[in-house]
Amino acid sequence: MKPGAVAIVGAAETTRLGHIPDMSQIQLHADAALNAMQDAGLTPADIDGVAVAGETPIAIAHYLGITPRWVDGTAVGGCSFMLHVRHAAAAISAGLCRTVLITHGESGRSRIGLNRPPPSPASLVGQFELPFGPMGPPSMFTIPVLRYMKTHGLTHEQLAMVAVVQRQWAGRNPRAMFRDPITVSDVLDSTMIAYPFRLLQCCLVTDGGGALILTAAERARDFPQRPVYVLGTGESVETPMISQMEDFTSSRAFRVAGPTAFAAAGITHKDVDHLMIYDAFAHLPIYGLEDLGFVGRGEAGAFIAAGHTAPGGRLPMNTNGGGLSYTHTGMYGMFALQESVRQMRGTAPAQVEGANISVCHGVGGMFAASGTIIMGREPG
Repeated sequence: MKPGAVAIVGAAETTRLGHIPDMSQIQLHADAALNAMQDAGLTPADIDGVAVAGETPIAIAHYLGITPRWVDGTAVGGCSFMLHVRHAAAAISAGLCRTVLITHGESGRSRIGLNRPPPSPASLVGQFELPFGPMGPPSMFTIPVLRYMKTHGLTHEQLAMVAVVQRQWAGRNPRAMFRDPITVSDVLDSTMIAYPFRLLQCCLVTDGGGALILTAAERARDFPQRPVYVLGTGESVETPMISQMEDFTSSRAFRVAGPTAFAAAGITHKDVDHLMIYDAFAHLPIYGLEDLGFVGRGEAGAFIAAGHTAPGGRLPMNTNGGGLSYTHTGMYGMFALQESVRQMRGTAPAQVEGANISVCHGVGGMFAASGTIIMGREPG
């Protein structure tokens, strides 16, 4: 697919974020979808492609009154929406559809109509990991990060700085859940959840969602908002069991998705003005910076601690506050995509001046999957 052949012409989050006990999961999907359609000046009758995770495209299409010619129900965890963007761009380029709606809604905090079944006892995780004690991301993610700390000498203070920097960005975002500044001491003094993760190094638990609308670039100028062009995409998976990662200090899926997107976009790291790396837990931006090639092995902790990703730094990262301070419903990838769109539109609360290219990188499960989307203000 030619870089910039497809554009994002609609983007919006749910009207509210955080605690929304009066709306079910499917209502959150619909709220985000209607907001995105309003943003693009469209109605359900204009949509002929639907991509969804958390719910099924059948349910969302029916609920919104859409009769699609193309659907995608790919569900690989929090980066599902990055894969949806990739698949939608390919489908539009192939002529399978003209206008694709990607929706996300999740009642992660209130759990109203939440569709999140526990792992089956017959699954690989159910057979070979859960019987031995790890339960959910806080305990499962400790396995690789402890190996990383031992191998590369990452300190607790450096790991804490990830949360500190994310909060600096969140302080500039009125919709962020947590905005008050924090220090390294605040992080290290917060409640221990699962060693080495303290409370402030773990993602928020919120309600909310978001939606995107994509179409061919030649139609993009017909819409009311500034189009954001899809320059490059990548995706991959590794293993559903974190204990079976090829290398606990690096994600094989990251190392495939990221370079694939860079190659497709025809850019290098020096071309990147803005970066979003999924930060459900504080170690993920460290892995992302290294596996995407922005820094060398074992260098990301010091890179973040030196302020390079903070406001005023040379590589602004997670400028909405991230999953640690902005919002995190369970699958965070949609919110990272929304911030990349805002930055490319020039409408972000913490706008990076002169940003022309944004890289948005996601993870699904416990390093199980990955998706990378590169966006630009210009078509290529």
